[in-house]
Amino acid sequence: MHNMTETSVPTVAELAADTLRFDSFGLAPEILRALNDQGYVHPTPIQAQAIPVVLQGRDVMGAAQTGTGKTAGFSLPIIQLLMAHANTSASPARHPVRALILTPTRELADQVAENVKAYSRHTPLRATVVFGGVDMAPQTAILRNGVEIVIATPGRLLDHVAQKSVNLSQTQILIMDEADRMLDMGFLPDLQRIINLLPKQRQNLMFSATFSPEIKKLSASFLNNPVTIEVARSNATSENVTQVLYKVEEDEKRDAVAFIIRERGLKQVIVFSNTKIGASRVAVHLVKQGIKATAIHGDKSQQERMAALEAFKRGEVEILVATDVAARGLDISEMPCVINFDLPYNAEDYVHRIGRTGRAGAKGDAISLHTDKDERLLVDIEKLIKQKIVRLQLAGFIATSLHSERKSSSFSDRQERSPRSTDRATERPVRTYQAPREKVDPWFLKPYEPSTSAASTKPVLNKATNEVAKPQKRAALLGGFASSLKAN
Repeated sequence: MHNMTETSVPTVAELAADTLRFDSFGLAPEILRALNDQGYVHPTPIQAQAIPVVLQGRDVMGAAQTGTGKTAGFSLPIIQLLMAHANTSASPARHPVRALILTPTRELADQVAENVKAYSRHTPLRATVVFGGVDMAPQTAILRNGVEIVIATPGRLLDHVAQKSVNLSQTQILIMDEADRMLDMGFLPDLQRIINLLPKQRQNLMFSATFSPEIKKLSASFLNNPVTIEVARSNATSENVTQVLYKVEEDEKRDAVAFIIRERGLKQVIVFSNTKIGASRVAVHLVKQGIKATAIHGDKSQQERMAALEAFKRGEVEILVATDVAARGLDISEMPCVINFDLPYNAEDYVHRIGRTGRAGAKGDAISLHTDKDERLLVDIEKLIKQKIVRLQLAGFIATSLHSERKSSSFSDRQERSPRSTDRATERPVRTYQAPREKVDPWFLKPYEPSTSAASTKPVLNKATNEVAKPQKRAALLGGFASSLKAN
């Protein structure tokens, strides 16, 4: 186990972030050109602190709320460090995997890969992404041609290791992005297997929005004297995000979401649901109300999820209803609002959800719906973020919501129908109800007639003894009574 003596970078770097420029870090001209193509000049606080430390070859634990640019914080210095090995050779042997970036979800892996490819576009370095849910063959072909940077989800990476389409024996840098989420999703055994495949001497980086005790325990097992970088209070939410809470009834939540979207004129909004079936139902409900919406969750194929994301980014879909699978890795510029249709079961997921808005200094709104049964979840969230979420009334919703309209319309229909039913009753003859008579056997209605054999059964008085003589027992045979019984 490595020694984990945490040292903090002076906050001077953060204070100087506004005056720093990317060309102050000594990055290669090819990298600066790529940054200039995207209009990036000044680093964010996490970038200002992380880039110099990573360039020194140090291990890093980076904690920053989502949307602060931590992907560039580790990818830019990685590209710079690998520039020493960049070459244009066609031989796969000249392009071994030198940097491995692990992410918990397919969407995040794809997002990180886009950034890495954009930053390295003017260099000879090769990068690719591998994740599950799609055909392995194209991924295998790219890996066997040689790539220096691999972005992967743990499960699919191990699939390629098993098929010997990737070799990690020359990997110099390991990066875990959103490491806490990987533990939440049960990736710890896969992470341990992957770590065991890597060289012992390597640089390790761990970035996440939150650091739980479990994460710190994991980091202690493979980080070597890491530098801890925190640009914001742990589990803090962005000050640029306005958080509000509306209390509604459970069966009114879908109508409430449609009402909020219409009243505010919202577009490019993510609505978070705790369940896959819940996400699908909300999306279907919104579409029925004339709102362009689609759902994204684990039951969707990877092609369907990527198509939905692309349609959302292009503006063809206005509302994306998602489970927490989309809480990480979505980088949509100028997203004005996120809506929590359900409060998350895990309080830390609330931080990641609302981090989709208010990014890069922009303002954003985080709207949450809750019911009586959500009180415990709400307490956990407010305890984690150390602030009280503002409670508001959903003004006008009760009077105009679709749910209320359905109730009132059904009630008025009943009122309108009742007079007509009264009129019809006067036109028709009144029918009285008569209970059905039971069928009676006529034999039971006859008067009692004594049987002729009844006299023979009458008790006989013995005059000699003055006692009632007991009737003589007779034996019945199969053939009938015997004509006479012999006395014993």
